Formats: sequence, structure tokens, C-alpha cells
Amino acid sequence: MSDVIKMPKLGFDMAEGTLVRWVKKEGEPVSRGEIVAEIETDKATVEVESGYSGTICRLLVEEGTSLPVGEPIAILLKPGESVCELPVEEIEEQAKEAAKSGVPQEEIKVVPAEKQAKPAEAEAMIKASPLAKRIARDFGLDLKTVAGSGPGGRIVKKDVLAAIEREKDAAEAAETPVSAAKPRKAGKAAVSMPLPSWGAGEAQADEEVPMSKLRSAIGRRMVEAKQQVPHFYVAHEYDVEKLLAVRKELNNLLPPEQKLSVNDFVIKAVALALRQFPNLNASLAENKIVRHGQVNIGVAVGVDGGLLTVVNKESDRKPLRLISSEIKQMVQRARDGKVRPDDIEGSTFSISNLGMYNVSEFSAIINPPEAAILAVGSARQQPVVKDGELAVGTRMKMVISVDHRVSDGVEAAQFMQALAAYLEEPMRLVV
Repeated sequence: MSDVIKMPKLGFDMAEGTLVRWVKKEGEPVSRGEIVAEIETDKATVEVESGYSGTICRLLVEEGTSLPVGEPIAILLKPGESVCELPVEEIEEQAKEAAKSGVPQEEIKVVPAEKQAKPAEAEAMIKASPLAKRIARDFGLDLKTVAGSGPGGRIVKKDVLAAIEREKDAAEAAETPVSAAKPRKAGKAAVSMPLPSWGAGEAQADEEVPMSKLRSAIGRRMVEAKQQVPHFYVAHEYDVEKLLAVRKELNNLLPPEQKLSVNDFVIKAVALALRQFPNLNASLAENKIVRHGQVNIGVAVGVDGGLLTVVNKESDRKPLRLISSEIKQMVQRARDGKVRPDDIEGSTFSISNLGMYNVSEFSAIINPPEAAILAVGSARQQPVVKDGELAVGTRMKMVISVDHRVSDGVEAAQFMQALAAYLEEPMRLVV
């Protein structure tokens, strides 16, 4: 019986996805774990892996089609099979769903192969990265007018941004009256940064920017979190002089591409501290608290149009170098619009670090259904009292946001103290 690849569920709140691009074509062999398609969700464009090995005998949906989670998108022939058909149980399942929604059963059918995009048609389609396509859609840009600078003429992000800027400049030039353009006087150099003149010049016009899917999803999730989750906050200040010294010493031994960040140490320290406080490594599910066996740390990453959380699995069981390597790879895929389902699924506790932006401290909004999130500020030199005398020390402030339905202030404060045992004695994170 043929195997079926379905629209995956990438996150607990995902209801549907858009098939952006087929990586494999009909008739091509596929190995288990191989990338077959790119799916766009509210959060990101994700590469979908096949859960089976075989040959793609039929693509059931065209590129650009949106469909619900769990719907079949492709059929794979197992080795030795020759008949390409949707398994009976899949048809029956669709019939049940259609009955619930009132759709006549005779309308349920598999898209015939002759209606699928043929290889020649696929080659004629515009070659563009998923991120470039998404930006173009958000700004109403016709990709047919854009020249690609990527491999094989593929349109990439910088091509789209440049085209948007050109269109904007052209529109502004068209709206500027001819009389407003004054010739530059001979003998005077142009001023690159004119000094402000109070009261002079015209006020800037309002600008309307369409919300991307990612920004809309972030807004919806954060409103729900603040309205439905009773947050409370606990702040703590850490002495990180030893941590920075150990990091410097280790990085002197590592090649440039393997150097450790402060955030790598924070991830490892948080993961180890969570072993002692399972209530904070938990999720709320209806009327029960689910304490997770694995410690999977979600790390907030800034991408075009918002934030994306990549997930480092079992961080408490991995050495610092492996954590650092995995995070670097996932962050790069996220910023390239090439995340994989496993990159963004399964977090049990999240960290949001704004330390690289010289932020002293802040509080973050919990990412449901998790029970807590840690906000990390900058490591700063400041006056401190040591042995009764004033000295210069390096301190880092962190704030934990906790769901009061799951935990209380005392437990959160104890967690922050336990975290100090690792951050202020960083050799515990290495051995």
C-alpha cells in the first residue's frame, strides 16, 4: 500500500499551511529524512522531510496552495509497488471530515496527475527563495520584474529588497513637483547630513505597512498570553566575571566558527537548573500540569518581520560546544527562511536574550503553553561592594516570567538562586 506525506503540524496552534515549493518531482526517488517540500506557516518557511523511502508517484497539491494540517500532499510508492493510489483509509478519513463540514462525499477526490505542474512548467516558474517570495507578497511586488542574483538566476532576499527600494524611490520622484527640485549651486559641496531646521520643510506622510503572517501570528499569540496567562516576575543580578573569563579562555583554544557565546553558557546553566525545578519545565494542559521529561530550551531569534523560536533539545545532556554548534545552525536556517520542523518544535522553556543590544533588563511574555520564560540583559561593568570596599564588577540582570497557575514566587526565586550556582561558578558547565 502506498505511503502518504501529509501537511505537517508545526506547533500546537497551527491549523493550516501553504505549500510554497516542491523540492522533489513526480518519479523521483526519496529517502527517509530527505527534504521533499517547503511549507509556509504563520511563523516561518519550513523544509518538510519525508517519513518514508520510496518513489514519488503523485503530487496532490500545486505550489501556492493552502490546506489544513493532516491533509495528504503527496503519494509515495514503496519499493516493488507499481499502482499509485491514495490508500482507502485516507479517502475514508477525508469523507468523515467532509461529513462534519457538510461537504458532499462525491466532491472528495484526489487531484489527478494530469492537473499537477509538469516538470517543464515548473522550470518556467519564477525561481525565488521562499523568503524572497514572502517579502514580495507582503509588499505587493511582482517577481517577474525582478532580476535574480542567486545561483542560476534565483531571486533572493536582497534582490527583492532592492526592487522594493527602487519602486519606492520612483514613486517618490513621481510625486515630487518639478519646482521642488532646485539645482545645486556651483562651487559648493553637497552636505551629507543636513542640520535640522525647526519648523522648516514638510511633515512626513503617514506610511501603511501590511502585516506579515509572522507579525500577525506574534500579535495574536502575545495578546492571548497576556490576557489568559497570569504572569508574575522575579529579577536577579548575577556576577559574571568568572563566566566571561572562562569563555575567553575556552575561545582562545577554539577556531573562529566554534567560539562560544555568553548565551551558550546561559542555555546550559538554565537547562541544568531546571532539573531541580520541574514545575518550571512544564506546560499547562486543560486542568493538569505536564512536567516534561526532556529539557528543551527555546531561543528567541530575530528574523525579518518578527521573532522565531528555535529549540535546542535535551540541553541539560549536551556539552557547551554541541549546544553552540546546533544553535548557530538553527539560527542561520531561521534567518535564511529554511528552518526544519524539528528546529521549532518541542520547547519546554524559553530564553529571550537582548544582551547584545546593550539592554540592562527587561521582562518577556510567556510563550504558551510553556510555564516560564527567562529574559537576559547585558553584562555590564558597574560599581560593586566587595569585602566592604567599593570596586568595579561585571553584573548581568535576568528576569523570569512565570505562569502563576503553575508555580509561585518562592519557587521562581529559588530557581534564580540555583541558576547563580552555575553562572557564577562556570566550570560546573564545562566539566
